[in-house]
Amino acid sequence: MCDRERGWSEVPLVKTWQLIAGSAVAGLALSVAVAAAAGPWDSGQRKAERDSAASWGRTGGADHGAGPLPQAAPSAPGVLGAIGPGAPRTLPAAPEPAGGSEGLAAALKPLLADPALGTARTASVVDTATGQVLFETGAREPMTPASTVKIATAAAALAALGPEHRIRTTVAPGAGPGQIVLVGGGDPSLTAKKKGPAGSGGSLIVLAADTARALKAAGTDTVTLGYDDSLYTGPVRHPIGDNPNIAPVTALTADEGRLGGTSQAGGSGGDSTSGPVERTETPSEDAARAFGTLLAERGIKVTGEPARAKAAAGAQPLAVTLSTPVAGLVERMLTNSDNDIAEALARHTALASGQPASFEGAEKAVTARLAALGVDVAGARFADGSGLGRADRVSAGLLTGLLTKAADPQRPELRPVLTGLPVAGFTGTLRARNAGTSPAAGLIRAKTGTLTGVNSLAGTVVDRSGRLLAFAFLTANSPGPEGAERALDKLAAAVAATP
Repeated sequence: MCDRERGWSEVPLVKTWQLIAGSAVAGLALSVAVAAAAGPWDSGQRKAERDSAASWGRTGGADHGAGPLPQAAPSAPGVLGAIGPGAPRTLPAAPEPAGGSEGLAAALKPLLADPALGTARTASVVDTATGQVLFETGAREPMTPASTVKIATAAAALAALGPEHRIRTTVAPGAGPGQIVLVGGGDPSLTAKKKGPAGSGGSLIVLAADTARALKAAGTDTVTLGYDDSLYTGPVRHPIGDNPNIAPVTALTADEGRLGGTSQAGGSGGDSTSGPVERTETPSEDAARAFGTLLAERGIKVTGEPARAKAAAGAQPLAVTLSTPVAGLVERMLTNSDNDIAEALARHTALASGQPASFEGAEKAVTARLAALGVDVAGARFADGSGLGRADRVSAGLLTGLLTKAADPQRPELRPVLTGLPVAGFTGTLRARNAGTSPAAGLIRAKTGTLTGVNSLAGTVVDRSGRLLAFAFLTANSPGPEGAERALDKLAAAVAATP
């Protein structure tokens, strides 16, 4: 019942064009054009390593060390045309290349018949510049999407919050004398470890330093510490229950509640080669204790144990730390299939939409945001933001619709949906897929999805005629993940080879 996405490391990921420039794989130059066209919210990410398989599966995401901040990148308006019903066409529809959709269908149909894909398989391939459907089968049929649902979570969050939005974690005076309160804002990049460039994500270290400075300036060197994680409501446990793929979902969590390990680069916890990482049962309390320790190291005595509390009414914060921008959170979530970031983004979509920050509120908000974008949400369900649950329902056509929206030059706020997708043979959960001498290495950018018996792949590729195509393949009841993944990779490679 667990997402089997690959694990992670803290090795900084260079931009796609840098990887391509150093590669000898033929045809990779096309990815340079895609990366440039995909701007303007391109940001650095981190590579992901394969986890060893545990008996129940592999971890569903993991890196959340702070990468470089999203930087504006020049777009290429001549590459991606406007799409969608009623959208103005900035480019005339290009003539269909020889072979066209018939050639694509001839290539895909036998590959879709591979028994390794299971008994149910749906597909959609769309030209992002024109919106033309090039191939589809069962494209409107809702399927369990596994982690490809993160594409929907990403699009909804970017539409609701904007790519530059940052999430605040604050410290404010408490209601009682000598009390301060650590107020969680739901920042999934919040860390108690030394990592990343200054300002790249929420840092309890920086927050403690600023708080200690403010307290000393006011003549205070002893406090009681409270914490407030009331921003989120409803169950903190994902419906799948206790699982090392995701921590309890609270508004105050440091390093995603990971226990017993540090990354190869000394960032957030976890071991890129040892499978899923144990999670704390009490993320809010642990974050508050870590903050208290950091205060003590900076000359502020903290008496007693941290307890839930509220800031004084109307009190101004003593200190604030800000998350990685939403664009960077989205990219990190997609590249590494990060479940914790996904659930945080879903809840912030709910808050921005006037819904409770709960699983139920997030489902309503994500559905409404996607409908407002103009995609068909009939039969869809977003029971979580991560895809760990089997109650989610997404069609292949919905996913290609969202990817096409993200490629629209008139919707630059959605561009991180594209720039965050793993690159086949190079990054994230696709690092070891279509790799090496595969002609599709570097050309495919796609989100993977894996639950027991469920395998999916959705993303973009530049075909041989230079078109940017969106594709989605959703399958179910597969006999095993390895064969299904190989079959999905062949399908994506066939789209890349379209004449």
